Amino acid sequence: MTTQIETARKGLATPQMEAVSTAEAVSIDYVRTMVAEGKIVIPWNTIRKPKAVGIGKGLRTKVNASIGTSSDIVDYAGEVRKAKVAAAAGADTLMELSVGGDLDRVRREVVATVEIPVGNVPLYQAFCEAGRKYGNPNKLDEEMLFDLIEKQCADGIAFMAIHCGINLYTIERLRKQGYRYGGLVSKGGVSMVAWMIANRRENPLYEKFDRVVSILKKYDVVLSLGNGLRAGAIHDSSDRAQVQELIINCELAEIGREMGCQMLVEGPGHVPLDEIEGNIQLQKRMSGGAPYYMLGPVSTDVAPGFDHITAAIGAAQSSRYGADLICYITPAEPRALPNEDDVRQGVQAAKIAAYIGDMNKYPEKGRTRDREMSKARRDLDWEKQFTLALYPEEARAIRKSRMPEQEDSCTMCGSFCAAKGAGKLFADDLKQSMKL
Repeated sequence: MTTQIETARKGLATPQMEAVSTAEAVSIDYVRTMVAEGKIVIPWNTIRKPKAVGIGKGLRTKVNASIGTSSDIVDYAGEVRKAKVAAAAGADTLMELSVGGDLDRVRREVVATVEIPVGNVPLYQAFCEAGRKYGNPNKLDEEMLFDLIEKQCADGIAFMAIHCGINLYTIERLRKQGYRYGGLVSKGGVSMVAWMIANRRENPLYEKFDRVVSILKKYDVVLSLGNGLRAGAIHDSSDRAQVQELIINCELAEIGREMGCQMLVEGPGHVPLDEIEGNIQLQKRMSGGAPYYMLGPVSTDVAPGFDHITAAIGAAQSSRYGADLICYITPAEPRALPNEDDVRQGVQAAKIAAYIGDMNKYPEKGRTRDREMSKARRDLDWEKQFTLALYPEEARAIRKSRMPEQEDSCTMCGSFCAAKGAGKLFADDLKQSMKL
């Protein structure tokens, strides 16, 4: 069986490409060409067959929601509820990142719950199980790791964040750099670094990259090249260790693409606004335009409890400059395991940010909805405003909770409503403009 990218290279379109073409209002030839070039990926799995979602050049920016148990909180039903909340709020993809409890069970229940593509990080389960089995995660056997990747693919995972870009050379760059304000913040990344140091061995995911690719190709799963040395503080953004891993991931993206596997490159998690554009340009240039998955990014480190907002600001900029997939951040992170309300708020903030980015990335087609909303506000057409809103239920609830005396106004201004006043002053002009 051929993968999406191999089929596209033969000049053929798959049903998944056709679904993306319809959803994105772009031609099937465009989707097929971009998939063939590795500039669009469609997270998939030949066993599970999730909803077809296109990620990449010329498509709207997608949003990923992450859920999962921790070693402190294991609630299988709760994770299923969070998966449903994320999908209902508009998440395009979902990552199941559990590290507590029965990891096979939670993964399988989440995958069975939603139609959207579900991804994961296989290193989490690998090191958890090695710790349970041997009492030391650094005793992880590489055969156990590769077997686990295969098992997770067989369970229906559509994309995998695999830390292939960490190798002995990147660790040397980190050591010679001599500092990190935020340390290492990737659970998979720090676990792999610890394993390499303890065993004095190369990362098997890098050393046997062709084996990783062959497993994912078997199921047509997207390989997302994880960012294990990503910055966990804006003062670490664009440091040598992070950039070195990005260089290697971009090289691997090219190799994996040539082998016939769909490839995605992951980006950093904490980035000041003035570095976002350069980071994305660097990734696109070095990877040959591979889709870029930005984790947030958080744009300041001093707003705990509001990082869904700091990340949304970074996400809007990232989307604007070419990022293709945004991982949400919730108000809880990194201080507590997100609950259902945190998940909802995180998805909503990221979706709004992605929309704002797309308005600027695709100005000709991305601002029509805003123009229609402006006219509805001008005309005090409340129903149309709700119809055009990204989240109409919330908008309706706010208005309903504070209804005005005059239904055509709101309690913000009441009888001093500027729109009503302008309508009286320029009635004839507005009648003409309403025809536009």
